[in-house]
Amino acid sequence: MIKGRSACPSAAHSAPSIALLASMPPFLLRRHVLPLVPLPLVLLLLLALVGCGGPRPSPREINVWTLDLAPRFNPYMRRVIQAWEQRHPGLRIRWTDVPWSSAERKLLAAVFAHTAPDLVNLNPPFAANLASKGGLLPLEAVLPPSTSAAYLPSVWGAGFQDGHQFALPWYLTSRVTMANRSLLRQAGYDAPPRRWEEVPAYAEAVRRRTGRYALFVTVVPDDSAELLESLVQMDVRLLDGRRRAAFNSPAGRRAFRFWSDLYRRGLLPREVVSQGYRRAIELYQAGDLAQVAVGPEFLRNLQTNAPGIAAVTAPWPPLTGRDGVANVAVMNLVIPRQSAHQQDAASFALFLTDAANQLRFSEEARVLPSSTQALRQLRSRLDGSAPADSGERLVREARRLSADTLQEAKVLVPPSPGVKRLQAILYTQLQKAMLGQLSSDAALAEAELEWNRYAAARWP
Repeated sequence: MIKGRSACPSAAHSAPSIALLASMPPFLLRRHVLPLVPLPLVLLLLLALVGCGGPRPSPREINVWTLDLAPRFNPYMRRVIQAWEQRHPGLRIRWTDVPWSSAERKLLAAVFAHTAPDLVNLNPPFAANLASKGGLLPLEAVLPPSTSAAYLPSVWGAGFQDGHQFALPWYLTSRVTMANRSLLRQAGYDAPPRRWEEVPAYAEAVRRRTGRYALFVTVVPDDSAELLESLVQMDVRLLDGRRRAAFNSPAGRRAFRFWSDLYRRGLLPREVVSQGYRRAIELYQAGDLAQVAVGPEFLRNLQTNAPGIAAVTAPWPPLTGRDGVANVAVMNLVIPRQSAHQQDAASFALFLTDAANQLRFSEEARVLPSSTQALRQLRSRLDGSAPADSGERLVREARRLSADTLQEAKVLVPPSPGVKRLQAILYTQLQKAMLGQLSSDAALAEAELEWNRYAAARWP
């Protein structure tokens, strides 16, 4: 059968027969036509009239966008899509994977053109920006009231803004500290520090006794948010309830002095003001950095790219503040307000993020699930029998440690609209303090003025 053609006769092909018969009044049909037609043909024509009400309707199509999953996860996504479509006859998922680098531009263009997808995979800052502009659907109308109970409370809140839930959490990543045990021993340490307040003495010992650096945390405005997260861990409140600056506080001044002093004392690589997170990876692989904050899968790349460094590397818990709270990165699913299939999009989002599908994706992608049930199952598997290969055992240990951090982890930087602008302002002013162009207190005060000008224009 040719795809898209109906097996039933169309009006064009049955003008002298079915279409004509169907248009005749019953009394004329009985009186003048049926007596002249053989009985078998009458039965066939009647069956055709009953079974063919015109061409079959096209399936309703739900347009779904994800970020950077293709081609590696094509088989996984196709299996999930096929399973959902089998449960929902007449519905079809049209899946599009978008490169991370162009996702924001493409989605904004689609929104302006009124061709937005029905379901989109986004991170919390971009989702918050869209929600603040009225571009996202509040999910209370399309999700069951008990939905939140299936997800980790710490990540469910990352999709909440202005009294509404705009996002469904999907998969998570949580960094751990990978440290060079050889450099630790030379510096007189058995393990890297657990708290930021311990870092200055540790960084000085590493620099003095090994000639290397302890850590690399970039201050490039559009790169990693690790330093911004560290401010929160140092008890800095970034914004107040009106989205005005709250960071020019005693805690904020201490944090700015902390980073500018480390740099001025030569305890951070000079490139932190000019190069991004990728430079930290390069320095660690070269043996010039004592530790780096990464995901567990970094070990696999390290074993390939720098086997000598991999042989002396071990995972430890991430650096935190005094409360021990680590950061977790969340990938969300949101429904644009323009979607014509909001309920169907919500149904697929719930299916994609249920415990069974999240557990499978966590195993394939080596990420962490946002589902509480899937996390328990994953933790149980990681506690199971250890692989025979020593490198794989180390990866499993790192994954177990990463999963454990979720017990005391949350999205540290509030997913507030304009948070990338906030990061750029704070990093730019901190660079000036590091380079001696301003005192750290003056740099923080300048950041406060600049952010409040921006916030007053956007949220009068």
